Amino acid sequence: MPVEQKQDRVILTHPKGSSVEILLYGGTVISWKSGSKTDPQPVERIFVSSKAFLDGSKAVRGGIPVVFPCFGAPTHPDHSKLAQHGFARSEVWTFDHVVMDNEAGVSVRLVLEPTDKIREKFSKPFLLAYVVTLAEHQLSTDLHVTNTSTSSVFPPDSLEFQALFHTYFSVPSNDVLVYPLQGNKYYDKTEASEELRNQAKEETRSGVDVRKFTDSVYEDAPGKYELVWPNGSIEVRAHNLKDVVVWNPQKDAGSRLADMEDGGWERFICVEPGYVRGFVKVEPGHTWIGQQVLTVTSGGKSQL
Repeated sequence: MPVEQKQDRVILTHPKGSSVEILLYGGTVISWKSGSKTDPQPVERIFVSSKAFLDGSKAVRGGIPVVFPCFGAPTHPDHSKLAQHGFARSEVWTFDHVVMDNEAGVSVRLVLEPTDKIREKFSKPFLLAYVVTLAEHQLSTDLHVTNTSTSSVFPPDSLEFQALFHTYFSVPSNDVLVYPLQGNKYYDKTEASEELRNQAKEETRSGVDVRKFTDSVYEDAPGKYELVWPNGSIEVRAHNLKDVVVWNPQKDAGSRLADMEDGGWERFICVEPGYVRGFVKVEPGHTWIGQQVLTVTSGGKSQL
């Protein structure tokens, strides 16, 4: 069966052997197994910590969590009651329907609407639809954000938000490089003071590494990135996601994360397309779509 529905997750399987597993909690992709054109054997491309909580008690450490409607600590007045990274990654999504099922790929749609719990923290009306599409060597994640307000107030009751795919790629962190970010403006969130964290820097490296604690927000980034390590590469393409975050805590910060396995920071890099500098603004009745497309471009086994 190309689409298997379980109580807490949905599993998609491609005829050529690739697969993806989506936890309904958080709409979080917790597995993506894919080969490449040079090595068709499917292997795991996504890192999930062995200490991650998959029972709905805490956002998943790893996978592809959906960040909405705020990135990091909230800064917009509408988000003042929210926790870091908002609520989408820690709410149970609903399986909606199978979008596509053929030889080209298989695709499903999940939805999240306001609940009483969400309304206590976020009063804006909305509908989130999350479309996950699996192809032979490719995984697409599309987030549709609709402003469902029917209010007749003037000016219109706009929906303002940030959104991001917090993707953990299973790669050797000391060997992976990210291209092409050279010359891009970025903000270094590892700096000690708020003033320095908000001071733009220019990326001078041709290939960005994460050999030390890295938490960098690249603004107005290219929208197409290549992750390269000694025996493989993955392409990341983004649509309507103008920024990208590169993150790895390394030992100093990683060892302080209760749900991070020992040495886990050696086995992943986060390259996270998003709209996180400023806010998307959607008027009533309109929908914004942000998309991430991941393609295994070369290589076989990505783990250490």
